[in-house]
Amino acid sequence: QVQLVESGGGLVQAGGSLRLSCAASGSIFSINAMGWYRQAPGKQRELVTTITSGGSTVYALSVKGRFTISRDNAKNTVYLQMNSLKPEDTAVYYCNAEERSGQVNYWGKGTLVTVSS
Repeated sequence: QVQLVESGGGLVQAGGSLRLSCAASGSIFSINAMGWYRQAPGKQRELVTTITSGGSTVYALSVKGRFTISRDNAKNTVYLQMNSLKPEDTAVYYCNAEERSGQVNYWGKGTLVTVSS
């Protein structure tokens, strides 16, 4: 089992920045990719970005160039630096970890990001 705890959400004005953190604990050895998803009110959960243990990244087109994911394997922590935030970035952001088998995913409880216009 893997436990994920997010932090760093909050209220920010449009154009501002926030950094989210996700600390993983438990069976860390089983994890390959970690990432962030988000769910806005009334919408489905969507991929924001992922990063593998080797550092390969994927970004949603809507955040490319504004958001940066990074990973500290020594601290079992993944970060999401969000710049130039827009009101449409408002959502609950969830940390995700995927086992090397690709068969099991773990989720954090989420952290709310609100961007005011």
